[in-house]
Amino acid sequence: MRNGDAHEIVVRTMTYADIAQILTNFDEQGWYKPREVLEKYLDGQNQGSLWVFIAECRDDVAGYTVLYPDASVGPFAHVKLPMISDFIVFEKYQRHGIGTMILDAAERKVAELSDRVQLGVGLHCGYGAAQRMYVKRGYVPDGSGVWHKDSLLEPYAECCNDDDLVLYLVKDLRT
Repeated sequence: MRNGDAHEIVVRTMTYADIAQILTNFDEQGWYKPREVLEKYLDGQNQGSLWVFIAECRDDVAGYTVLYPDASVGPFAHVKLPMISDFIVFEKYQRHGIGTMILDAAERKVAELSDRVQLGVGLHCGYGAAQRMYVKRGYVPDGSGVWHKDSLLEPYAECCNDDDLVLYLVKDLRT
């Protein structure tokens, strides 16, 4: 993708055909994503219990995120605070503003539901770009500390710096 091609990006809801393309893009990066997770997202979207925002670039899925109207995990579980989850821009599409477009769409939807939004971000270096992006967009730590596998990690506890080690961030959408 060349710079200036952002006009070729459309952010839309997920379709069944997206599942195969997403799995292919994960495979190209050497990552694994269970088909069942993506099918669960599509089912949830079809039932109205969540939204999936797909960034499409020339008939390819460039990235996506999932928005839950009420998080079931983390420090704000079941308090009607929307949560952005599973945010990804595939490597071949990074650094072209696609992540910003996806998050803009998700935050617009959140603004219809709430004054604030939350998300969890991994702590290892693979999440560095996302960490920086979230801070630049106004997300701040919620103050609850570090979580691992959907549980608050006690001070001085040993843990593994894997994808399940996260810090939750919140953003006030009305300021």
